[in-house]
Amino acid sequence: MEGMLPKLPLADWIDSLVDWLTVTFSGMFEGISSGVEFFVEGIVAGLGFIPTILLIILVSLLAWKVCNIRIAIFALIGLLLIDNLGYWEEMIETVALVLTAVLVSILIGVPVGIWASQSEKVRKVVTPILDLMQTMPAFVYLLPAIFFFSIGVVPGVIASVIFAMPPTIRLTVLGIKQVPSDLIEATEAFGSTTKQRLLKVQLPLAMPTIMAGINQSIMLALSMVVIASMVGAPGLGTEVYRAVTQIKTGVGFEAGLAIVVIAILLDRITQNIGKKKQGGTA
Repeated sequence: MEGMLPKLPLADWIDSLVDWLTVTFSGMFEGISSGVEFFVEGIVAGLGFIPTILLIILVSLLAWKVCNIRIAIFALIGLLLIDNLGYWEEMIETVALVLTAVLVSILIGVPVGIWASQSEKVRKVVTPILDLMQTMPAFVYLLPAIFFFSIGVVPGVIASVIFAMPPTIRLTVLGIKQVPSDLIEATEAFGSTTKQRLLKVQLPLAMPTIMAGINQSIMLALSMVVIASMVGAPGLGTEVYRAVTQIKTGVGFEAGLAIVVIAILLDRITQNIGKKKQGGTA
């Protein structure tokens, strides 16, 4: 219609920005790519070095110690089923991808959350960025990740980090802000510095909430495995994606069931670690 403003060339601006970043920071992206690949391959090699039955027993014992006997039995049966169905290597690759993404989310998310909890200005800047990260369709993250890091496990990990990090940041801020004000006043009355107050009072009391955020990040990272497979990330997601493209319902159900087993185990173990920390701080 005449009189309307011309369309903003937003897509062209974004493409130009991506091209500029790719050329300008190519060395940095190559370094990140090498580091992520090395870390993921290290986890795969480490877990793969342990005999399958021994690893199953170790995970079951961990589930028993951290959770209860029911979760331990579930871990034993679930992992034996994954091995029996022939998805053991793919499961290890998926766990390596998820653990790498979650570790990066923690290393970045917790410090950012602490910073945002201590500064209102930082929180006002971080909050809309988190809104964007959580509401943007996950497929969109794959496009710049492919440009920056090519095809393979790295763009899958980077997309998983962007998708999974917001809960860690949000709940770190929430946990620290929920520390009772009378405790903060008491530490100030005793002359504690901001660092002492943060490390000795706020963080220990906020730890259960922070662990809940990490638990959510693990679940979100695991939900990205199928999407990440579209850019060459290995693991169970590849089997699900292949089953969808080839219309193999049975194979898709098997691989999906393996993902469910891993999701339940990671969820229950991290939840109970958070509860034990809460019990220790109470």
